[in-house]
Amino acid sequence: MSRPSVAIVTLGCARNEVDSEELAGRLAAQGWDLVQDAEQADAVLVNTCGFVDVAKKDSIDAILAASDLKSSGKTQAVVAVGCLSERYGKELAAELPEADAVLGFDDYPDIADRLLRIVQGERPEAHTPSDRRLILPIAPVDRDDSSVHVPGHGDVAAPRVRLELGPVASVKLASGCDRRCAFCAIPTFRGSFVSRTPAEVLAEISELVRTGVKEVVLVSENSTSYGKDLGDLRMLESVLPKLAEQSGITRLRVAYLQPAEIRPGLIEVMAETDQVAPYFDLSFQHASASVLRRMRRFGGTEAFLGLIERIRDLEPEAGIRSNVIVGFPGETEDDVEELAQFLQKARLDAIGVFGYSDEDGTEALTMTDKVDGDVIRARVERITAMADEVMAQRAEDRIESTVEVIIERFDEDENGGLVAVGHAGHQGPDDAETFIPVEEGEVSIGDVVTAVVVDVDGVDLIAELA
Repeated sequence: MSRPSVAIVTLGCARNEVDSEELAGRLAAQGWDLVQDAEQADAVLVNTCGFVDVAKKDSIDAILAASDLKSSGKTQAVVAVGCLSERYGKELAAELPEADAVLGFDDYPDIADRLLRIVQGERPEAHTPSDRRLILPIAPVDRDDSSVHVPGHGDVAAPRVRLELGPVASVKLASGCDRRCAFCAIPTFRGSFVSRTPAEVLAEISELVRTGVKEVVLVSENSTSYGKDLGDLRMLESVLPKLAEQSGITRLRVAYLQPAEIRPGLIEVMAETDQVAPYFDLSFQHASASVLRRMRRFGGTEAFLGLIERIRDLEPEAGIRSNVIVGFPGETEDDVEELAQFLQKARLDAIGVFGYSDEDGTEALTMTDKVDGDVIRARVERITAMADEVMAQRAEDRIESTVEVIIERFDEDENGGLVAVGHAGHQGPDDAETFIPVEEGEVSIGDVVTAVVVDVDGVDLIAELA
């Protein structure tokens, strides 16, 4: 038979995007053709997100949309993988018969064969979910259970295949999480924290550089934990300079830092290593110490402002982003006011605001003193409005500053002029962009240009080539 074709649809975060590219590598190595248009594919692989209700709905909608193609196009099978599939397994399969199969993480190593058999008519039984923290307690170099697959720890024989080309790519430092935040179910379906070895990370970055990547975003559930399962609590501090020096990468960006685990030495290394972006992605979640304790987290307004001050002492132009949750069980109006005051004082560059919702398998699900849904929505609106003001003001503060921008695409302005678009060092990929009017042929995608900020558009910067 001719080579089968597959389209991969990815929902969720950058970690899921890396998983999809690992799956693409395995499939391509075993005879599958990768196509972008799902209508032209024999099989559609939907890499789902299982984090919050909105993401779950988006994942289910994507599966249903792909399933519609079976009656009108070439598609013969739709298969769900990813976090939602791992988290719910048989339950998801029973509630979503439109999916021809629901596969878990442990199916990834044999994905090519499994997918082919599904296209040929086999309907495998979905797995019964279990707490993956109980089966992934140790580092991959010591683990001898080859039946357990850790997303992000791929074969050398099947390197990842990039599904979206461009000068910026994500690389996993680790998978899973050992923290026990009361609102988060991720550890139960991603498993315990498992670091990749420095050699594996370096090899992947070096290969990406060879293909034209200029910026690598290092991702995991908690990057500050990197190396602790390999016996080195300070491994991130020692690895960052080596990755910068030995890989040839132009810019390294570190995502998902846990404030309670950040050491002064890590801040110094990030500030002093030229290739590391002046960017700190800090997971504060709240500012009220009492709310944070109920969340099973640490810190508070004073500690967080002190951390921000240390960062800006070493890196005055650093971009700082964070997420916050409002409406957690027991949160009072005083707690919300403290959060609002913190955000005003912190002057963060990017702020994600989420309303609390119950999640299966979390401690918070069983907590009393729940906040009414209408109250949560009102608090989200209040904090979001404040966050928008803070971010816009922070962007305005950068007018007349000089930024280094990696060009990622071209747009047209309202007058038909050419605009180069990219990210400055302080801007995360999902936070904001910098727009630079250029002439045809003046710059190319992947170029690193120096520009001066002349105006803003909300959180985005408008700049001119220096």
